[in-house]
Amino acid sequence: MIVRIATEGQYRLDDGDRKRLNELDNDAVAAVDGDDEDRFHAVFEEMLELVRRAGQRLSDEELEESDLIIPPPDLTFVEAGEHFTGDGLIPD
Repeated sequence: MIVRIATEGQYRLDDGDRKRLNELDNDAVAAVDGDDEDRFHAVFEEMLELVRRAGQRLSDEELEESDLIIPPPDLTFVEAGEHFTGDGLIPD
């Protein structure tokens, strides 16, 4: 799976990590729905770190279609309400 972190780059992530990423996505939606800004930021940072740590960074010349685009790391809680709704970034 190819994951893009907006403003940062693309990463190749093993399908095995998709399940954990989906769990974090669901947790982020729940935090936004519950108006829990601190929880959202903690979960969102965990999502970013999972992709950065477990993923293989693609070179800028190796541009591929992204299966998932994660908003930029400086996403505000207000902006999160536009992305982390319903099924979140990863449909169940």
